[in-house]
Amino acid sequence: DDDSGKYHGRRRIQGGRERLRKSLFMCAFTATRHNPDLASFYTRLRQSGKEHLCAVIAVARKLIVLANTILFRKTEWTPQHRKN
Repeated sequence: DDDSGKYHGRRRIQGGRERLRKSLFMCAFTATRHNPDLASFYTRLRQSGKEHLCAVIAVARKLIVLANTILFRKTEWTPQHRKN
């Protein structure tokens, strides 16, 4: 964070493994366009006032949680929105 007094600077993510972080960001960015479940989550965040990059990072975090859940339960991905 870059805060001083009433000034609140822009937050950055720089910890962890850079290559993994960049790959995850690109996956999240693509998911906001092509995955109906994650696209609706992204849209809901944007409508509530979140900035674009903040919403994409939230989608990235959701991808991590989903991947961990799928691995833990040993199940397959089942989308909430079904195509007709």
